[in-house]
Amino acid sequence: MTNIKPGESVEWPSGRTGWYVTLLLTFAYTFSFVDRQVLNLLVDPIQSDLGISDTQISFLQGSAFVGAYVLMSIPLGRIVDRFNRVLVLIGGVLAWSISTVGCGLSGTYFQLMIARVGVGTGEASVTPASWSLLADYFPADRLARPMSVFLMGPYLGAGLALILGAEVIDWTRDVDELSLPFIGALTAWQFTFIAVGLPGFVLAAILATIKEPERIQESTGVSASHATWPEVLLQLQDNRRVYAALLLGAPFIVVILYGLQAWIPTYLVRVFEWDLAHAGRVYGVIALLAGSSGVLSGPVLGNWLKGRGYADYPLRIGTIGATSAMIGMLCIPWMQQAEFALCFIALASFSVTLPMALFSFALQTVTPGNMRGLIAGLYVVTVNVLGLALGPTLVALSTDYIFGDPRAVGYSLALVSGLMAPLAILLIYSGMKPYAEMYAQLDNAEN
Repeated sequence: MTNIKPGESVEWPSGRTGWYVTLLLTFAYTFSFVDRQVLNLLVDPIQSDLGISDTQISFLQGSAFVGAYVLMSIPLGRIVDRFNRVLVLIGGVLAWSISTVGCGLSGTYFQLMIARVGVGTGEASVTPASWSLLADYFPADRLARPMSVFLMGPYLGAGLALILGAEVIDWTRDVDELSLPFIGALTAWQFTFIAVGLPGFVLAAILATIKEPERIQESTGVSASHATWPEVLLQLQDNRRVYAALLLGAPFIVVILYGLQAWIPTYLVRVFEWDLAHAGRVYGVIALLAGSSGVLSGPVLGNWLKGRGYADYPLRIGTIGATSAMIGMLCIPWMQQAEFALCFIALASFSVTLPMALFSFALQTVTPGNMRGLIAGLYVVTVNVLGLALGPTLVALSTDYIFGDPRAVGYSLALVSGLMAPLAILLIYSGMKPYAEMYAQLDNAEN
């Protein structure tokens, strides 16, 4: 594979090709979250069939998935920096699709846990491979917009998981018996997993149409050869406040996001006594529209701030998003009517996603090209160790052991958000000035 080094003439792929790749990667990212998040709609039926607690189900939502996701993210990030990224991504899609179908074939808690580990293993390939590919399809000054489109994936996926899951649940109510050849009888939740896992095999075939691009090292002053661990550690050490903001501050916002996504359907069922399918449809639409709007709005607001001289705009928007999300989450449990609660859920869903595309853009911009896959892997680790592992579990632990009432899940969401958002704001704020200085240095180097 050819590397284009600093000082050489760079011929970027055409914009049409770049956007074709962006849409396919977004499609893959969306499907990964459909497979990951559909479990959130199936909490009550799984608990009923398997006889497990909120804390046990939160382990399936978080730690069982995250353990494999985290363990594989850095090795896969390293592989992405060295080998064909498209093939790495295709392998990941096949792995998580097989494992999602395996969730549907599980008949015990242990089997379901093992299948969730498989889903996490496969999905660990998506972020490092996709970020690295996009950075070689678009120059830095055009990267923010495709990155924001790509980062719609989690919110499109979370919304579609709930909406499609609700449709499957409704359909299974009218079916006397669910069974598949060679498998036998299935419950509605098992059939739902199988239904959302099978399209991944088609997706893997479509991704094979992406061409592996040349690796482009822009004006970074770093050798185009593969970065060594000492070089990576030196990059992190020299810019520690910037990377602390992006690799630690951002994940504390994600704690709020994943707590929200994991427990809002259950909150609507338990507190307002909604039908599960109705809760899935309504919150699915909110997650899809509000989350996607937040991701797309971030770069627009960022360009507005950049035009007014705020070079720290990616991190500045992070503090705005964390503050607004905290306000929305703190209001949710005090609402006596579902409609008012949904307004604050929409506010939190929009706000928590507002800075996400800019965090990714900032991380790719300040990181030399020959270590982007590895740094993206580190981002995946911190986001998921703090966000996906802690978000659902902290809410469940609060409900089980602090409030001791399943109907108190809204208060648990507020409590966790009230603790996590200030930590995020503090870390992100501390990185704003050094990020602005670093960004100015890179901008001068390119000009």
